[in-house]
Order: sequence, then structure tokens, then C-alpha cells
Amino acid sequence: MRVTGYYELTKCTGKWLKCSKPLHLSGSMYRQSSPGQLSFENFYLPFGGKLSGENRWVKLSELIPWEEFETLYAQQFSDEQGAPAKSFRMALGALIIKERLGTSDRETVEQIRENPYLQYFLGLHEYCDDAPFDASMLVHFRKRIDLDLVLQVNESVVPMGLESSAQDAESEQAQASTSKDDESDPPDDPPSPENQGKLIADASCAPADIRYPTDLDVLNEAREHSERLIDELYQQVAGCVPKKPRTYRCKARKVYLSIAKKRKKSRKVIRKGVRQQLNFLRRNLGHIDALMAAGASLAALNPREYRTLLVIHEVFRQQQHMYDQKTHRIDDRIVSISQPHVRPIVRGKARTPVEFGAKLSISCVEGYVFLDHLSWDNYNESGDLIEQIEQFRTRTGHYPESVHVDQIYRTRPNLDWCKQHGIRLSGSPLGRPSLDETKQAQLRQQAREDERIRVAVEGKFGQAKRRFGLACVMAKLAQTAETMIAITVLVMNLEKRLRRFIFGLINGWLQLPDLATQTWVGYIIYTRRNTFVLP
Repeated sequence: MRVTGYYELTKCTGKWLKCSKPLHLSGSMYRQSSPGQLSFENFYLPFGGKLSGENRWVKLSELIPWEEFETLYAQQFSDEQGAPAKSFRMALGALIIKERLGTSDRETVEQIRENPYLQYFLGLHEYCDDAPFDASMLVHFRKRIDLDLVLQVNESVVPMGLESSAQDAESEQAQASTSKDDESDPPDDPPSPENQGKLIADASCAPADIRYPTDLDVLNEAREHSERLIDELYQQVAGCVPKKPRTYRCKARKVYLSIAKKRKKSRKVIRKGVRQQLNFLRRNLGHIDALMAAGASLAALNPREYRTLLVIHEVFRQQQHMYDQKTHRIDDRIVSISQPHVRPIVRGKARTPVEFGAKLSISCVEGYVFLDHLSWDNYNESGDLIEQIEQFRTRTGHYPESVHVDQIYRTRPNLDWCKQHGIRLSGSPLGRPSLDETKQAQLRQQAREDERIRVAVEGKFGQAKRRFGLACVMAKLAQTAETMIAITVLVMNLEKRLRRFIFGLINGWLQLPDLATQTWVGYIIYTRRNTFVLP
């Protein structure tokens, strides 16, 4: 897994530099839970009854190896100081519940408070009518459980699902072989090829929760933030400076609205508005420098205000450069003051040619999804193909028989590498088409079959964006947004494993001898999935 494009502003220069994500220091201590002490049968309900073992949340809790990652999660806490922190199961479980239900932080806590199954999923031993934590704790959970930890959990969950899929396939083959004529000798098993399976890969964008940015809007927002900073810094030197610096905020606001309210804006009008906002912002930044020279200290600002000041300086530099050069392109362009890590991602789609968020590359194996590359910068996803194939070999022990991707992956280096390893890369071959009509018909038929297989990854993107929160990532920080994207991938894989369990129950139900037994067992499965059984 590669994560690139994570930037922060240095305090000394105000420039954006790539950096590694820091370890989250916490003032809490951590107490590891005792293994093997939680069971749904022993979960106490004050109003009587017991939980059902066929409930979806009970089954989900059995799919996640909680204890395996608890030690890794506890490394970021102190062993002696601070109040005891929430357990890893509670932190990750709350994020999974939020993503699976598609609720806000407050509504997630209310759902947990009202539902005993959700409380069991979080690792509680008995039902409590009080909320186990405040809604604000979900922010800390997203910071403590970073992207790498979620990917490790996903890497441990998916292999078990792949093994069950392989076992089901073997059982189906065994049933098919036994249904044949028993008098004939069974044929020898064909030698297993060196390359097995299919790999599907594609890339998409996870848009951030920001309005569509324009140069005029970004400059106006930067100007408004600079005015608030002037007010804050002036309070420090009010006795030393005779008069507060004049910012012309009312005039600047009227100038901005006179252009923003127009339905049709010509390039000349927009360029004039950008020049005016640049002049206002330059004047405000000069006032900030004068206040600092008079004795105002940036140390008195809170971290958010100080970070905003650095962002404003960088926005002014970028916009001034684009205005002077008469261009709309610049490296590491900032499109949001509150989320400076967001970058424009040019995808070339019909509806949204440009998106603003994180770009991610995924690979799909047997319906399970792996997050292979996540970046806030735009990149060419074809460069990830070889690494994705190597990851497939690491997970399965062999190379895939075929790789199904779109046209952008069919570069000469990828084709040559796949040919060396005996892998067929989907799509039409490069160069001139053959004059043989029979060969052309075979290629078209193969292309249709490959597209039918490749469309499965588009369904995964659709599920992530329509069913879950990938269509609009609500997290504001770069790290928390990355965590939520990884949680989406994890929840999708858990959903698939849960569906396989339900289909197994239905399959066993259909194989019962009579209709009356089928009806009775079907009713039990339906009622016990989402309810708890009273005595």
C-alpha cells in the first residue's frame, strides 16, 4: 500500500512539503481486554431474554480478529499516565457501525445506545441505556486508527473469505463429479496451471466535502480569514498601536458580491475581480506583518489559526503567480482554505471532468476489494499495475491468469511485463488491426468477455459511493479522510462475507426434505437475524 500526496506547511518557510504521518500522542493510558471473555450467550439483558447467534452484528463480530490488532493499537498510549482509553474493538467497531449505517456521529451514538446488538459488537458485556462514549470520541477514533492499521485488518479479513470461496468451489466440483456415472473411472486431475484466477483493477476519486472552488471564491475566503486574524493580532498590541489597521472589508465584500451574483461572467470581469481581491489580500497580509513588527506574537494564536495563516500566504502566492502568467495551472494548487490537502483530480468524466478529493486505486479478487494506492495528488494509475499483480501473488501464492483493466493500463511496459510472466492483459492489442476476419471476430468476442468481467470493479465503486460514504468524504483532515476511505473498503468486504453466510443458511434451508420444514426454518432465520429471543 502506498500513500502519497500528504503535505503540511512548515512553520519556518511556509512551504508545502511531503511528510510522513506522525504518531498520535495521547494523554490516555490503555488497558488490554482479557481474551475470550465475551460471548453473545452471556451478554446480560436487564429486561430478560438473550441475544440471537444468527444476528448480523453477532456474525460480523466473529469475522474480525479483534485481539490480533489490540496490541498494535495500544502502542500509541501510555502505560502509566492518563485515564483508560476506549478499547480497540470499541473504536474500530464504532467506525464500522457509522459507515455501515451511513449515519452522523451523533446518530451513530444514539443507535449504539438503543441497540443491544450494537453494544455487543463494541465488546460490552451487558446492555446499558447510557451511551458508552460521547459523539466527539469518534473524531479521536479516526485519528487513533490510521490508514495502515485499517488496511492490516482488511488483509486479515479477506483471506478467510477467499479460503471459504475456494472451499465452496471445491465442494461444487466434488458434487458435480459424484453426480456423473459411477461405473466410469474418474479421470486424472489436470495439472494446476502456474497462473490461476483473475485480477480486476481500476481507479476512482473520492470527492471531499467542499464547494466547487473558483479563484475568486478562494481569494475571497482567504481575505475573510485574514481579516479575522488581524482582529486577533490587534488585541495583543492594542495599547501600543494607536489605531486598528483599516481592512476595507465592507468594500471588498461588495466588490466580490457584484461579480459572484452575476449569472454570466466574462473572462474580463472575472480577471478584474481576481485582481481586486489580490489587492485586498496583499493589503491585509501587510497589516499582519506590521502588527507582528509592533509586538504581536504568532505563538498566541491557536494551532488552527496559525495553520490558516500559512495557508493564506500560500494561496496568495499561487493566485498571484497564476494571475501574472495568465494560467489556471500550478503545482500543489490549494482549492480550499479549510482543507488545504485537497487537490483537483482531472478524470475526464462526462458529468464531472474535474473532481476534488483523494484518488485511489483498488484491485478486486473474487469479489473482495483491496486498497492499493491512495493519494491526494493526481497520478497515472497504470504505474500501479505491476505492484498490484505482485500483491496478488503475495496473497494467493501465484500470478493471475488474466488481468482485466481499462485502456489506460495497456502501456508498453505493462504489456511486456505481463507477457514475460504469462499473464493475459485484457483489451485489444496495440498496433494495426489484423486483416483476418476470423481473428477479428475472436478478438471482439474476447473483448466483450473481458469487459463483462471488468465491470465488476465498477459495481464496487458504485456500491462504495451509493451505499456507503465514498461519494462525499465528510472528514475534514487528511488523515481522518484516509481512514474513512479505508473503513469503506473494509465494510464492503465484511458485507460480502456476511452475504455468503446468509446464502449458506438459505441453501441449507432449500435442501430440507419437505415444504413445512422449509417454511418453519425460514421463519426462524428471518426472525432471529435482527431480533433477540425472549424466554
